[in-house]
Amino acid sequence: MPATVFDCNIIHLPKIYNEAGSITPVQNSIEIPFDIQRVFYLYDIPGGETRGAHAHRSLQQFIIAASGSFDITIDDGHSKKTIQLNRPYMGLHIKPLIWDYMSNFSSGAIVLVLASGLYDASDYIRDYNEFLQLRKTT
Repeated sequence: MPATVFDCNIIHLPKIYNEAGSITPVQNSIEIPFDIQRVFYLYDIPGGETRGAHAHRSLQQFIIAASGSFDITIDDGHSKKTIQLNRPYMGLHIKPLIWDYMSNFSSGAIVLVLASGLYDASDYIRDYNEFLQLRKTT
C-alpha cells in the first residue's frame, strides 16, 4: 500500500545553539529515516514561480528551508496538505508516490533536499494523470 500525505512528517532536527551561530547536524539514518545518497539545493527562485510538480516511484526526500520560507503541497491522489517550511532545523520527509510542489518562496529562499538515491530520470513521475493511475494500481 503506498504512503499517504499523513505518512509524510515534519521532523525536528537537533539545534545546537551558540552565541556565534547555531548548527544543525544531519546524519544518515539518525536524524532522518534513510541513508542520504544525494544532496541538492534550489536558490535564486524568481517570485511567483513553483518548483517540483512531480512524484517519485521509489525515492524518498527530506526537504528543508535552509534559508527563508516556502510552502510545500503534498498530494496522495485523495488528500492534499500544505505545509510552510521556514526553519532550518525542521524538514519534511516525503515518501515515494507522493506528488509535491513548492510555491510562495520568500526572497532569498534556499531549498535543501536530501535524497535517498542518485538522480534517475526514470524514477520521476511528471504527469499527474499517470501519477493517479500508479496510485490506483499499487
